[in-house]
Amino acid sequence: MERVTRLASQRAVVIFSKSTCCMSHTIKSLFYDLGVNPSVHELDEEPRVAKEIEKALIRLGCSPSVPAVFIGGQLVGGVSEVMTLHLSCSLVPLLKQAGAIWL
Repeated sequence: MERVTRLASQRAVVIFSKSTCCMSHTIKSLFYDLGVNPSVHELDEEPRVAKEIEKALIRLGCSPSVPAVFIGGQLVGGVSEVMTLHLSCSLVPLLKQAGAIWL
């Protein structure tokens, strides 16, 4: 849990992902299209710590565990939560507040 908290607080936007997950790809594409340069942790490329991180994400309420998006050090959630914020025009203001974009 401590590792996830530490990693999530290091950048304005942090995404825990798997390179083979289509939903992770969708979320990363959305953030890139918005001009965000997130810190992306591909769990399938970090086998030593992947299980520990996945367990921590599940304990935090992420189900499935990826993609998991943190903005300003706070867990936003997965695809449903991020897309809900985006469609309600709440995502961009949240990203501005966290210093991830300056539009």
